[in-house]
Amino acid sequence: MDDEQFGPVELVLAEFTGDRPSGPVFDALQELSDAGTIRLIDLVHITKDESDVVSFTEVADVGDGPVDLAASGLVSDEDVEELGAMLPAGASALLLVVELLWAKKLASRLFEAGGAVVDSIRIPAPVVNLVAQEAARVGQEQEVG
Repeated sequence: MDDEQFGPVELVLAEFTGDRPSGPVFDALQELSDAGTIRLIDLVHITKDESDVVSFTEVADVGDGPVDLAASGLVSDEDVEELGAMLPAGASALLLVVELLWAKKLASRLFEAGGAVVDSIRIPAPVVNLVAQEAARVGQEQEVG
């Protein structure tokens, strides 16, 4: 299983107010990459102007990101148009193609043990936090009652 070039990959669309993200975003990507948690495969900066026109730039082309990309040009024009349409006018976003190295390692170990990943479901952080808050509230009510 380790002989595969890439493990699980996730597309992440991160929206920003204004035309560019700040430096800490790139710092965080570098930290995650250095820690071996992710490998940044591709990175695209998307903008949507006040007339709802979507445009994009490969970050590697303009040299904005200090993170080394494993590959670039993997994001298609169709990806940009589809995901860029989600942005409000005047906003920008980074579209990250991220390899989940921790998931690749886990899948490899499962394979070595005769298992395999059958499915993987991502639950957004706001949903997890809302459910956790509700569970805590219910738990407190049960302790009092």
